[in-house]
Amino acid sequence: MTRIGLLTHAPISLYFRPSARDFVVQEIPLYPPSGYGEHLYVHVRKKSLSTPELLKILCSTLGIKQNQIGYAGLKDKHALSTQYITLPKQYRAKLESFTHPSIKILGIELHHNKLRIGHLRGNRFFMRLKKLDALNATKLQSVVEILRTQGFANYFGYQRFGNNGANYAIAQDMLAGARTICNKAKAKFFFSALQSHFFNEWLSKRIQLSRMLAACGASEALRQYQSLTFQAQDWAQEHPFVLLKGDVMGHYPMGKLFYAENVREESCRFLRHDIAPTGLLAGRKTMLARENAALFEDATEDFGQQGSRRFAWVFADEVEFEYVAQEAHGHLHFTLPKGSYASVFLEQLCNQEQIFGEADAESSSSAQSD
Repeated sequence: MTRIGLLTHAPISLYFRPSARDFVVQEIPLYPPSGYGEHLYVHVRKKSLSTPELLKILCSTLGIKQNQIGYAGLKDKHALSTQYITLPKQYRAKLESFTHPSIKILGIELHHNKLRIGHLRGNRFFMRLKKLDALNATKLQSVVEILRTQGFANYFGYQRFGNNGANYAIAQDMLAGARTICNKAKAKFFFSALQSHFFNEWLSKRIQLSRMLAACGASEALRQYQSLTFQAQDWAQEHPFVLLKGDVMGHYPMGKLFYAENVREESCRFLRHDIAPTGLLAGRKTMLARENAALFEDATEDFGQQGSRRFAWVFADEVEFEYVAQEAHGHLHFTLPKGSYASVFLEQLCNQEQIFGEADAESSSSAQSD
């Protein structure tokens, strides 16, 4: 499934491969340490290690069980990354004497609770973009300005679907009775990939509709989607991602869900980054789209687990781009909310897929964390 964006510019040519030198990820915590309690709130920097590898090293060195360590999200292996973890305060002496060539303890504070998945605001990224000539750097700067204003499609990145991209197909086999996986954690992982696949398909269809409306007008959309009902003025929206009546909207970046009614007014709020549309992660007990929006949302799949909503559109903050002409490098800094992929942001900047090399760090989220 192609992760298309709203922009249709010619692909921007550059080279990026994540490494500790060229890719830096800094976790932005949801809250500061409280200064008291039974847990150590630890700021950790790791180099070329995944979060599971970090935890394994800490467990073997400190003599702690992994379930005693709390963390808010997973950080990529192919990066220099910082994140926060918690562990019981009785390990303070061992932690203060801990040394490892790829791990540095940056700070230790007391805290009153264990960190859980999703207890982060987002991540701050740095990418060094190589083999970037002056013409492509100028094009990139102009696209940065567009995405800074209008945001970008919040697809799940290719990492979500495994090395061969087919983890979701395993879940489809399980639903069809063609495969059995007894390990509940593994089964949940594959079903999560299937939820992500359906989400990406839905988002691609909605972007195709928005592109069609921009290029051909409402008459062509009505010809292809004959069940749509609308007033002509509904399509004259401020944001290029066209909202439909019955879309499930969310107060951005976190807040209550509600249904889109006056789509023109809500499109103005969308452009101001006050609200954003959400897509379905199929499952039980979740809010479903209605009216026009329901025509694009397949709510029939039930994996026997909790469903949820995911922002379909997100906004990068603190976006900075600098071109170093003598090295033909670009330095790109940006902040993403939890649940969003740096790889997807770069893909849509460059208008080409899988530009990210081997791997990516996801700004981890509570409902869609790995």
